[in-house]
Amino acid sequence: MELSLLAALNAERQARRAAILVTEIASGAQRLVKPEAIAADPLGELLERQLRTGKSGMVEVEGSSYFLTVQAPHPRVVVTGAVHISQAMAPMARALDLDLVIIDPRTAFATPERFPDTALLAEWPEEVIGRIGLDGYTAFVALTHDPKIDDPGLTAALRSNCFYIGALGSRKTHARRLERLAEAGFDAAATARIHAPIGLDIGAVSPAEIALAILAEIVSTLRGPRRQPG
Repeated sequence: MELSLLAALNAERQARRAAILVTEIASGAQRLVKPEAIAADPLGELLERQLRTGKSGMVEVEGSSYFLTVQAPHPRVVVTGAVHISQAMAPMARALDLDLVIIDPRTAFATPERFPDTALLAEWPEEVIGRIGLDGYTAFVALTHDPKIDDPGLTAALRSNCFYIGALGSRKTHARRLERLAEAGFDAAATARIHAPIGLDIGAVSPAEIALAILAEIVSTLRGPRRQPG
């Protein structure tokens, strides 16, 4: 691999941005394709499909073979709320190979005993989100019902290119949330990114069922055709 390509690939990796290294098997020619350039690439449809899987592989096009080396940041889920739903979500996220981060300043809830083997930050969202960052491979989920905790996280998520934003609450609760976000300067197009009611409609009732519905919607969005992460 040319040093310039390797340097470019490493730069994208360090910035948690996706990229695909296309290698033509017959000639050995290589090029690096970023998500924003996929549509204009001759292999655009194949690259888009391969990026959605997050896996590298060989493809054949009109008698020519190409190896697509997919570099995709590890997807993660950032949650505000050390609640029963996030307790149920933690082992499911691990099984799905999703990195889960839970933020909640309420130290009575955010304890290692309630969340073993989980990244747990007992801090206010506005103090920690800037440090951990939100990007195109991050899903943000608000679960506390407390505007002091959820709203700063939602504000940060709406200002980022998170691939998924979801918030728990009834339609009335969400309407009040939208009013607060409008006062903070977000228009209807921006707040339309929020999945509310949150999760796929599976008739979920228990915390575990709600966690399942949320993670299913996150995976569907992550792997869906609309995905163009930065």
